[in-house]
Amino acid sequence: MDQKKQEYFERVDDNIAKTGYHITAVLEEANFTPFAYSTGVFDNFKVPELFISGLGPNLSGELIKNYVEKYKFNDVPINQKLRDLTDRFPVVFIELKNDQLSDYVLSSIRHYDKRNYNYLQLVFPDLKGKFPNENGYDYDQKILGDFRTEK
Repeated sequence: MDQKKQEYFERVDDNIAKTGYHITAVLEEANFTPFAYSTGVFDNFKVPELFISGLGPNLSGELIKNYVEKYKFNDVPINQKLRDLTDRFPVVFIELKNDQLSDYVLSSIRHYDKRNYNYLQLVFPDLKGKFPNENGYDYDQKILGDFRTEK
């Protein structure tokens, strides 16, 4: 393994040891949607890891931190519009299969190796407040799972 990768994985392991999780953020580039994800949350707080597509690293980090604080050791509501994770907009958590994330969550794949873990995706509305299943939705957010909200 090259030196940069080794140093990065050491930082991931250090963050997990210190705070219980690490946040990886991949920045936006031309024709590439940014994303962020947690590693270590499932192990240390007994809730699914979290994947976020389409937001910058600071807001994604804030959302992951709020998610861990709010839901650690508790049930996470799935497919429901939640207005209490951030005061900026409502969010919906949807379930993902690990194979849907194999191109994204390399730190988690390394961390968990062959152990069990699972992920949720945090989905947010566009700038007009519309979610992906609503007419007129317009935002660069990759939805990897089956997006739906319960009435």
